[in-house]
Amino acid sequence: MARFCTRGAALVLLVAATACQRGALQPTARLTTTAQPVTAAQPADPKVEAVVAPYRLKVQQQMDEVIGRAPEALRKNPGESPLANFAGDIQRERAARELGQPIDLGVVTNGGLRAELPAGNITTGNIFELMPFENELVVLDAPASVVQQLFEYAAPIHMAVSGATYTATPDGRPTDIRIGKEAFDPAKDRTYTIAISDYLAGGGDKLDFFRPLPPRRTNVLLRTAFNEHIRQLTKDGRPVTAKVEGRVKFDHQ
Repeated sequence: MARFCTRGAALVLLVAATACQRGALQPTARLTTTAQPVTAAQPADPKVEAVVAPYRLKVQQQMDEVIGRAPEALRKNPGESPLANFAGDIQRERAARELGQPIDLGVVTNGGLRAELPAGNITTGNIFELMPFENELVVLDAPASVVQQLFEYAAPIHMAVSGATYTATPDGRPTDIRIGKEAFDPAKDRTYTIAISDYLAGGGDKLDFFRPLPPRRTNVLLRTAFNEHIRQLTKDGRPVTAKVEGRVKFDHQ
């Protein structure tokens, strides 16, 4: 299917300057366009290129800035993965710093991680590829009943949750859930804090049970949290590393 753009659009402003006692003008506007197919063979406009080139160069320099180094690639995969563990832990740590309180859990889904972090140099551009959206880090205050629903969501896909461990049964049920060092009791009258993206907090990726919970904002983009975390690792002389830690165990009976 051909793509089209509004090339050479002409905005025609018709002003009726009919005199009246107040001397008011009654402007009306009409937008007229000419559609033209755009293909790879479309020549670049030299004037436009001359204007854009300095900005493109500046952006490219920013994207190419090396902010850290990883001995091994941080990959994502179904179930617990190094990249998901890395992301979930950063969310908990940064939310705790912003709100000045411990955060129990960090939740990230594979769908929210759009790229992997490569072995070797990690650049600002890699972080934009990982997190291309303007998602903000928020905190939810969730009752035990909602936390139970979170683990029921996680167990069938063996999704790890930062700050917790659990066992997934063969039929996809969560058992032996531990948050921190404490056994989780869904009947207990307790509220748990969850560091999460505003997208997931709003029910994205079918996490509908979070939707009724009002999020507390941090005013920090997830992308910014990851970028600054990696920069701090580099400043401390530490590499970017993460691994599968057994946050999800399996009941083989």
